[in-house]
Amino acid sequence: MAAYFSIVLVIVTLFTGVIWLLDRFLWSKRRQDALKLAKGAVDGELPESATEAFKQPGWIENCRSVFPVLAFVLILRSFVYEPFQIPSGSMMPTLLVGDFILVEKFAYGLKDPIFNDTIIPTGHPKRGDIVVFKYPHNPKVDYIKRVVGLPGDRVIYRNKQLFIQPKCESSECPAATPVPEKYLGSGTFHMGPYPLDSYQEQLGKVQHHILVNPALDDRVNYYYQQPGTEPDEFIVPDGEYFVMGDNRDNSADSRYWGFVPTHNLVGRAVAIWISFEFNHEPNSRLPSWIPSGVRFNRIGAIH
Repeated sequence: MAAYFSIVLVIVTLFTGVIWLLDRFLWSKRRQDALKLAKGAVDGELPESATEAFKQPGWIENCRSVFPVLAFVLILRSFVYEPFQIPSGSMMPTLLVGDFILVEKFAYGLKDPIFNDTIIPTGHPKRGDIVVFKYPHNPKVDYIKRVVGLPGDRVIYRNKQLFIQPKCESSECPAATPVPEKYLGSGTFHMGPYPLDSYQEQLGKVQHHILVNPALDDRVNYYYQQPGTEPDEFIVPDGEYFVMGDNRDNSADSRYWGFVPTHNLVGRAVAIWISFEFNHEPNSRLPSWIPSGVRFNRIGAIH
């Protein structure tokens, strides 16, 4: 839906922009010249009913009025910030269903709004960034995950522990080391009947929380199989990234479908601008899509 909206926004903005230019530099002048000729023909002022024919048509006036607004929205949405809604619990506890976030579009390059090609490079994802990207197997769908592996990294996820060996080109590379984590407790979040364990994890300079289901084994048989590696091991290709959800046992991420190319990156999630909850009573008459409350305490920067 977001991809279609971008295309429609670009088309409508271009159409109204062309009408604005034509009217400003061509049609308006023609109407004024025609009005002068008409006044000269009658040697005086025309009756009001006659001047109506020389006024700006309503549809042109509407196009000229709406073009600056559309142009502003297009520039803001394409190159600065774009709002997204969190549709699933794959990034819990960092992001919850009902969170509305702002994505910094210029974080990894200024890109055209239709083909997502980089116009001006501005930076690269860092380990620990929360990124929005086009799902590699269906670019019409936007995903949001956390960057775990950078190009050249060796990533291992074994027995619910994440190991990373940063890119190394020397003959004596250090072994993959476990990502530091600290147990915080259990039971705040659940996956069905199972309480989830909460950990504080340190990815690079980013400290954040993750959830793990101790009752569920790693589904290694479903992992993306990369030639030349162990089933739970991944070597990140150049120009691509390995991403995971913070809700480790409830996230369809790079473990299952592979890597995210640089071209697919949309931007970096930076803030929650509003957060709704949808906790309706069973006998509630309100549709499920109508919020039952606002979580004001969640508004702010994302970590």
